[in-house]
Amino acid sequence: MSHPPEPGPESAPGPARPGLRRRVVVTGAAGFIGAHVCRRLLGMGIDVTGIDNFDPYYDAQVKRRALGEVAGCAGSAAFDFHEADLCDRGAVGALVAGAEGVIHLAGRPGVRASVEDPVACYRANVLGTAAVLAEAARSGVRRVVAASSSSVYGDRAAGPFHEEMDVNEARSPYAASKRACELMAHTHHHLTGVPTAMLRFFTVYGPGQRPDLAISTFLSAARDGRAVRLFGAPTRSRDYTYIDDIVAGVLAAYGAIDRFGFRVWNLGNNRPASLADLVGVIGQVTGRALRTERAEAPQGDVEHTWADLSRARRELGYQPTTDLAQGIAQQWAWMNGRSGVGGA
Repeated sequence: MSHPPEPGPESAPGPARPGLRRRVVVTGAAGFIGAHVCRRLLGMGIDVTGIDNFDPYYDAQVKRRALGEVAGCAGSAAFDFHEADLCDRGAVGALVAGAEGVIHLAGRPGVRASVEDPVACYRANVLGTAAVLAEAARSGVRRVVAASSSSVYGDRAAGPFHEEMDVNEARSPYAASKRACELMAHTHHHLTGVPTAMLRFFTVYGPGQRPDLAISTFLSAARDGRAVRLFGAPTRSRDYTYIDDIVAGVLAAYGAIDRFGFRVWNLGNNRPASLADLVGVIGQVTGRALRTERAEAPQGDVEHTWADLSRARRELGYQPTTDLAQGIAQQWAWMNGRSGVGGA
């Protein structure tokens, strides 16, 4: 199916209802990506209802600080936050009622954590998404954009990975949960006609990144003079993608999905870096050489990720602009109190 190019990521995310203020529900609003998306929507004058359950996967104080920063930039738009479990359909239904759309970013992250506790992963990611989709349909929500993951591609020796590849060989419960969400979203669109997008994020980093992720961990080690553990071979690579580029892609997808009905898009950087490269860049940015220790790669991890962006460029005007050194410099500055929480 061929579609003409549309305005790029900075265009307004979808038409407004005449005479009504625009309101978008963002799940996972206190999380890394969710908080940045909320800030961008508020900056565009769009009211936001945020939902988060403060899952104990990492320190809730990190999320509460992010929420405070979101609330502080609301301006003329309204930010209304609710602590709620997405599996509570009554709570979700009340919050999505009357909203223009839902940007569903909540979920239990972590490949390694999912191997240790697959039930918690499936409950949050699969049942939570099922509840969001069901209540969105019942409430007449006009569009849904939801987070998937590069993990669905499994363990591939060669890239880049494009959206038409077979993604039925998940290597972790986390990957399986995200593939299940994609299938549910397709069914949701088929049954309801509601435009629905699934976004495969590739290793997002930047100011406010989750403290358990590699770049955040490595920068903290550089600051504190600690050694870092490298899991697996130093040639293992990830397509590290800066948060501002991800946010631009999310809003572009939200604005474009009504032209497609159902669509999956990669949101990555298309420039993978090895673990060895990452260590080198962090040393250059911080001026502190990292001491490293080797460890076995954990179960469920993959060797490489690499996003093919052909579809996202063509259909969303998506074009990442921040390279790894620039992005890490921004995150390092934020960690050391020399800047705000990025441009999102």
